[in-house]
Amino acid sequence: MDKPSAFINAIGSAVPTHDIHGAFIDWAAERIDDPRARAAFRRMAERSGIDHRWSVLPPTPEGGSPIAPGGFYAGVTPPTSERMTLYAREAPKLALAAIERLAGRTPLNGITHLVVASCTGFVAPGIDQIIAAELGLDPRVERTLVGFMGCYAAVAALRLAYHIARSEPEARVLVVTIELSSLHLQFDERIEPLLAMLQFGDGAAAALVTAQPKGFGMSRLFAITLPDTTELIRWTIGDEGFAMHLSGQVPARIAHSLGDETVRQLVFNGGGPAGMDAWAVHAGGRSILDAVEAGLHLGPDALKESRGVLARFGNMSSSTLMFVLADLLDDPARTNGIAIAFGPGLAAEGFQFRRAP
Repeated sequence: MDKPSAFINAIGSAVPTHDIHGAFIDWAAERIDDPRARAAFRRMAERSGIDHRWSVLPPTPEGGSPIAPGGFYAGVTPPTSERMTLYAREAPKLALAAIERLAGRTPLNGITHLVVASCTGFVAPGIDQIIAAELGLDPRVERTLVGFMGCYAAVAALRLAYHIARSEPEARVLVVTIELSSLHLQFDERIEPLLAMLQFGDGAAAALVTAQPKGFGMSRLFAITLPDTTELIRWTIGDEGFAMHLSGQVPARIAHSLGDETVRQLVFNGGGPAGMDAWAVHAGGRSILDAVEAGLHLGPDALKESRGVLARFGNMSSSTLMFVLADLLDDPARTNGIAIAFGPGLAAEGFQFRRAP
């Protein structure tokens, strides 16, 4: 591995307090008329590897979920405008909670750059400006918003921080990912869209990236778009929120691609999995993790951090990889690894990392 010159010093994370996973499963199952299909959906939900997903949408006064009477989705399909109003209000709160957790791990004085990634909402002035104002950052702080890149946007945000820290050794880059997927429930009755919605929850993460040798040093960044996969993952902005299309072909395409020698050379930079003791793989779903495990010929416990994040929080789009990296940072035995995430395109992006001495 190349000698790192940009480091993820620390990561803080936050999720809302309302667990909506069980309520969603019950709601979705009721929408499926065919009893056999309904039973199949429940079996797949049980095998999803997800125990909890959290939402910024509050419980009803009686303690019910967002689809219960009095909830945000009670018998209606809210327009995109209402969903974006909630995003503008709730996204900064959750992002600031993650930044507060980060501040408990490392000092955040002297921030010079702010990079924010999000694909579940839009607001102007941008969420980067809202966060900067709430934090009281110097107005001269350079801000970048990474928008609508999907689940691998954390890599894009960290990559920008990496290049900034390498070119400006005194830079202190605050990287934030914030996703409110629960704002985009779709009133569908087909199993495939319901299973896609089953994966997603809300979450935010914040990292400090500097040239100071502390935490995980990043190197050998890579990106590849897989051929003939454009239609496999899509977000479509409609009048009633953002509709996710997640094809059931995605896991097989990932496993096949990771078995391709050209792709493996890109991921491992001419090496291989030997010597790697840490795998930060985007927890996009149980089948995604199974595909990576099979494609890279990894052992049964190699992705335990990713599976743990999936179980506790579900797929939080761009924030998910940051949660996995945070768990790995907390384990001093994890010293040398690869981070990789997947998203629309179908694309894979990542980097190698090594713990600083």
